[in-house]
Amino acid sequence: MKEKLKIGLFGYGVVGQGLYDVLQSTPAFDASIDKIVVKHKKERNLPETMFHYNPDDILDDPDINVVVEVIDNSEDAYNIVKKALQKGKNVVSANKKMLAEHLEEMVRLQKENNVSLLYEASACGSIPIIRSLEEYYDNDLLLSVTGILNGSSNYILSNVFDHDQSYSEALKEAQDLGFAESDPSFDVEGYDSLYKLIIITLHSFGTIVKPENVLTFGISNISEFDINYAREKRFKIKLVGQVERLHDQNISLFVLPRFVGRDKYIYSVEEEFNGVVVKGKAYDKQFMFGKGAGGHPTSSAVLSDITALAHGYKYEYKKRNYFKKFTYFKEGAVEIYLRYSDPEILKYFNFDSVSEEYKGPEYNYKIGFIKLSDLIKINDKLREMDIFIALTGKKLNY
Repeated sequence: MKEKLKIGLFGYGVVGQGLYDVLQSTPAFDASIDKIVVKHKKERNLPETMFHYNPDDILDDPDINVVVEVIDNSEDAYNIVKKALQKGKNVVSANKKMLAEHLEEMVRLQKENNVSLLYEASACGSIPIIRSLEEYYDNDLLLSVTGILNGSSNYILSNVFDHDQSYSEALKEAQDLGFAESDPSFDVEGYDSLYKLIIITLHSFGTIVKPENVLTFGISNISEFDINYAREKRFKIKLVGQVERLHDQNISLFVLPRFVGRDKYIYSVEEEFNGVVVKGKAYDKQFMFGKGAGGHPTSSAVLSDITALAHGYKYEYKKRNYFKKFTYFKEGAVEIYLRYSDPEILKYFNFDSVSEEYKGPEYNYKIGFIKLSDLIKINDKLREMDIFIALTGKKLNY
């Protein structure tokens, strides 16, 4: 073991409290939370002397050698993590948005200041996907990582397909149970999955991709027509993030709803759980499953990172530093199901080929291949249209 870990904790919400609880019951190594910075004064289950309201009370404290950041605001998290790294403190973060938007800088700051930034909790809650990609899949055999990366949207879709709820009913239940926020757009529009996928891509193939350059479409526009279509084909719809190795050191990545059959591992991933399929040349497919959200699952991942720091662990970014670089390739074509009402919207969709088409009194759909680059160009506009898009699951054409 190294020196005692004296922790400065930012945030004492569900995850922060969960971490404190877990740490109190885990005497396996010498660590203590010495200070907690929060925004507002209120009655809490710890002595008032534990709480501070100025970030510098932790950042400027020479005795604190580990900063743990579990706050919601990504801009505040960025300022905290950046300053902590610059001051030579090791950091554990769970803020996926902040990390995805500043990955290049965060990797550089760690190297410049000879410190470690760990963030297992940012990707899939209790599933150790980042450490696995860094340590177990640390070679040139990886082909793809595909998964259900957001527990809130998966809970909603599970209730739709397993319990015959409408989307609005399932969303309300998810909100009532705390699986979805009062404003659920971060989850159901696919942003949460996108930020996790950006982080996973770095540790899978060593490539940093800006979030705004990735095709992302969520489930908020799903209709009974789409649900019934999937049921008729004996599919479920899942919100899936995927990064895949292509030819000539290229990769593709996207976050989209997908029709999933019983032959796929993620078909049976239900409720607030996450599921990740890692595919490689020698080991074919391996499946990881676990809770992706909630105070204790997330805090367990944070605790794992704190334990790793006690052993002097750092991400080596092996795919980035020791292997030939991969390039983000956007010219491949995916086969999509496009449901629409107004035929005018078809002017935005340049299908390379169409395999199935239906025109009805209220809804129409087309199934065919379309270039990722064409969809990325209208990524923001897609959310304004009365449409639903889902991958059929056919392999990318490139």
